[in-house]
Amino acid sequence: MNRPSCLLASALTAGMLLSTAACSTDGGDGGGSGRTDSPASPASASTVPASPVAEEPGAASPSPSPSVRTLTKAEAQTALITNSDLGSQWDESQGVAAWHDALLKSKVDEADFVTDKANAEQCQKLLDGLYSEDLLGKPQGASAVTGFDDSDNDAQMRYEVASYGKSSLDSQLKWLKTLPDICDQFTAVNGKGDRQTVQVVSTHLPDVGDARQGLQVTMSGELEGDPETLTLDFAAVRVGDSALSLTNGGLSGTEHQSTEQAVKAGASRLKDVLAGKSPAPTQG
Repeated sequence: MNRPSCLLASALTAGMLLSTAACSTDGGDGGGSGRTDSPASPASASTVPASPVAEEPGAASPSPSPSVRTLTKAEAQTALITNSDLGSQWDESQGVAAWHDALLKSKVDEADFVTDKANAEQCQKLLDGLYSEDLLGKPQGASAVTGFDDSDNDAQMRYEVASYGKSSLDSQLKWLKTLPDICDQFTAVNGKGDRQTVQVVSTHLPDVGDARQGLQVTMSGELEGDPETLTLDFAAVRVGDSALSLTNGGLSGTEHQSTEQAVKAGASRLKDVLAGKSPAPTQG
């Protein structure tokens, strides 16, 4: 047995205490004989966290990444695109298009959702968000908005940059992604009783920003007795805690290329602004 030698070791000077500790482990099963709880053990030292120097009074906290800081009003304004980012056919908007109220201010016909009324609520939320222009929710910080008209194609674009908060944005983008499945096709009725067949599909966006979602919403039916079809692109791109969002389209359809141009240019401008840089000029 090793006990006598252990007792002898324990009677020696304090300088021999390490020998006692090694001796006491000899009676184990061998599985832990290579590691001890002694601070002198190199293996233990590697698992003990270093002294919390950063928590000492007066110690500086790490600086946040430029991409997650809050936008100022001036920065939001600077991050907006201009018509030079879109093409020569786009001019400064002259006001909200007539179809905005006539079609988007509609109610979902719940008869289309016999088995799941909750889906009807989500589709109504989509229409309401398009009408009130807040599909990403209400900004938590600064925001700026601009608009453009394409008179050649009877189209209109509304473009916004705002600070929302990362978790809020990710939640809204996740919800938007579900809409092509939840809403797919349904009927909406405006205040004058005009009925529209609404279709919702996902659209491709350039691979920019930290997260993104594109939708296309088509409303086909009658407007005051005449057949009409409204086609709208909606696009949103998160960059840090902020995002750009836009709607683009009209009664003559939508040019998705313009949506992609706006998204690509806008994400670059927003990223530059959040990094404290002046946005690069638009490349013709």
